[in-house]
Amino acid sequence: MSSAFTKEQDDDNPREDLPDRPLSPHRNLVTPEGLQQIDDAMTHLLAALEKATAAGDNHAIALAQRDLRYWRARRASAEIVPRITDHSHVRFGHRVVVALANGERRTFRLVGEDEADPAKGLLPYVAPLAQALMGKSVGDAVEVSHQSAEIEEIS
Repeated sequence: MSSAFTKEQDDDNPREDLPDRPLSPHRNLVTPEGLQQIDDAMTHLLAALEKATAAGDNHAIALAQRDLRYWRARRASAEIVPRITDHSHVRFGHRVVVALANGERRTFRLVGEDEADPAKGLLPYVAPLAQALMGKSVGDAVEVSHQSAEIEEIS
């Protein structure tokens, strides 16, 4: 192989260049809890980086550095949305209870992308269902899981 296609190392330690985690093109809206989650992630990653550095674990160092770059960018772009006390319409941060046509009730909370956990009912505000709920009021119809549903409560 030609030497033009090899990567020279400065020393005997192999390095890992991991690609950055992709950043969303959407506004980085966060709840106060979401901002705390970002801060907690950064604290955890700084400790992991320190531990990996002490152990000389280049792969763990690369992972921690990549994830720290991501969370620092997310922290820098975070737009904190204070709690909205007007519950007349669904907005960012609100918890919404819907009743499906089959009688089942589901609860969702509209949160930032990094806070999202659909299994726990935490929907990123950019998700189609969250967008369908935005601006609606109690009694309004919406489609949830390909079923007709009615908004019962906004809190």
